[in-house]
Amino acid sequence: MSFFKNKKVVLGVSGGIAAYKSTFLVRLLIKAGAEVKVILTPSAEEFVTPLSLSTLSKNPVFSSFADEEKTWYNHVNIGLWADFMIIAPATANTLSKMINGHADNFLITSYLSAKCPVYIAPAMDLDMYQHPSTQANLNLLEKRGNKIIPAESGELASGLAGQGRMAEPENIIKFIASDLSKSLPLYGKKILITAGPTYEAIDPVRFIGNHSSGKMGYKLAETALQLGAEVVLVSGPSHELLNDAKLTLIKVTSAEEMLQACQIHFKDTEVFIASAAVSDYRPKHISTQKIKKSDAEIQIELVKNPDILFEMGQQKKNQLVVGFALETNNEIENATKKLQKKNLDFIVLNSLQDQGAGFQKDTNLVKIIDRENNINTYSLKPKSEVAKDIFEVLLKKLQL
Repeated sequence: MSFFKNKKVVLGVSGGIAAYKSTFLVRLLIKAGAEVKVILTPSAEEFVTPLSLSTLSKNPVFSSFADEEKTWYNHVNIGLWADFMIIAPATANTLSKMINGHADNFLITSYLSAKCPVYIAPAMDLDMYQHPSTQANLNLLEKRGNKIIPAESGELASGLAGQGRMAEPENIIKFIASDLSKSLPLYGKKILITAGPTYEAIDPVRFIGNHSSGKMGYKLAETALQLGAEVVLVSGPSHELLNDAKLTLIKVTSAEEMLQACQIHFKDTEVFIASAAVSDYRPKHISTQKIKKSDAEIQIELVKNPDILFEMGQQKKNQLVVGFALETNNEIENATKKLQKKNLDFIVLNSLQDQGAGFQKDTNLVKIIDRENNINTYSLKPKSEVAKDIFEVLLKKLQL
């Protein structure tokens, strides 16, 4: 999930049978792009080995204040290093120590030093979980600003069944992602983005198309997700990949298909970004059979494709609409005309004259022009950074 990309996470593991799930949790965090450091309580080492967790996290595992060579580990630095902290499993004993500041192990001292959000996933037998002291501790920890991930119900180590199981690692990830998203500027916003080329069929094997890779559109979608938005990505043929729980990916081939998808979702979106390179024309007649190579010349009658950006610009009410212009001459003049004609809020201009810009490149060099004729000029940079520049302008337009 994009929420965890490049995030620094401290995972604290206390001594309970659910400690074995910490290996799966580390794998999920690493897969999501996080950097993970693990702290074990002394009793946790009886359930899961430091070697397993250090191998999975690719970082040393902390379980005491000093190593065998008497090198001291700084719990304050670990606590301050983290973007957020997860304590999973959190036993009744660990919860009590967190409440009372009983700093007799490296995990508790790191917790007391942390300035970041802390997520707690309790795990214990159902009677312990339901005991008034445990519930009081959980309530007080929550009042102090910690986030409690509720225990799940099921078969427990005692053989009993009920609430007390540590939440499954996948559910912990979902809980944290949902919680983190609420503080992001585009939380609750729906953004519609088009990406890639369109292919217009000539016959079953040939088409009219262009060299667009979809890289820019996918980077825009990724950035929007990182900012908390729900994203609908309408993509023409592209080799780019993006997966996220808040992403709806609609794959299309032709301009007509792209327009239909946009019309379905446009009315429910706050922002529409048209980064796709839509074919301007399509064959009037599509052969049902492969056209044989017989004559020296072949004539294909073309008709104009729908102008998706123009259509959305005319339909817009409260939406913010953003377009792209790829030009080869009179760039600013042509882009400004396009902005005005299509009723855009701003337009992103790039030129095929610029080295490193355009189709199938990992970089881009753009200018952003708005309705007030303000022009922001940017240097050549990776498309992921260009996407951030675009969203910086967008957030200002949305007054977020």
